[in-house]
Amino acid sequence: MSAAVLLDPARLDRPDTTVQHQPFPFMVAHGQLPDEVRGDLDRDFPRYASAGFFPYDPTDCGPSVNALIENMTSPAFASAVGQRLGIDNLGQYPTLVTLCRLLNKRHGTIHTDSKSKVATALIYLNAQWPDTSDGCLRFLHKIDDIDSIAAPELAPLYGEFAVFKRCENSFHGHLPYEGERRVIQVAWLISEEEKLRKTKRGNFSRMFKKLFGRFDTRLGAGRDRNASHRD
Repeated sequence: MSAAVLLDPARLDRPDTTVQHQPFPFMVAHGQLPDEVRGDLDRDFPRYASAGFFPYDPTDCGPSVNALIENMTSPAFASAVGQRLGIDNLGQYPTLVTLCRLLNKRHGTIHTDSKSKVATALIYLNAQWPDTSDGCLRFLHKIDDIDSIAAPELAPLYGEFAVFKRCENSFHGHLPYEGERRVIQVAWLISEEEKLRKTKRGNFSRMFKKLFGRFDTRLGAGRDRNASHRD
């Protein structure tokens, strides 16, 4: 399967794409995946039993998901994203890919992303979403106010795409949600050392959650809607 068929940088030019540079550079683009591969991506998405983001392992995924990730991490896609965010030569940076199938309510607190990240992209793969704001991505003006939205919130539906430049004020998050929320995340990092460090940490987290998943579900379940952390 050709990765180019799944995610074409030219689709970023749809008339309903939003690109903003205030309060920080970000882009939201709709309809970025072909309808005809919905079934393939559903079948090929990894079946993690635990909640959270885990480092990408091609053996966890089927061919269509691997093809999509190949395209998301390509120099051509990095160039297209970087141009819209005002980042020169984004493709020079190493990429870290993580995937999430399930969330607990503790996830999604307001944060900026760590200083090791240059930019972060998210592509969502949910066939449907409940009639709620819970779990919908918000780009924000403030670190302590989930309602200080800088653009309309983004429901994590199939083909919805968001990317932003990491800044000291790149606040984002979502209201607490528990359940299935499929997303592939690509982060461009400042160094290979940071990629190795984050991958090791992610693999440890996956092992921990396999052993103590029930505890992880309870952890932070009652968090405040405006809960935050700096990175």
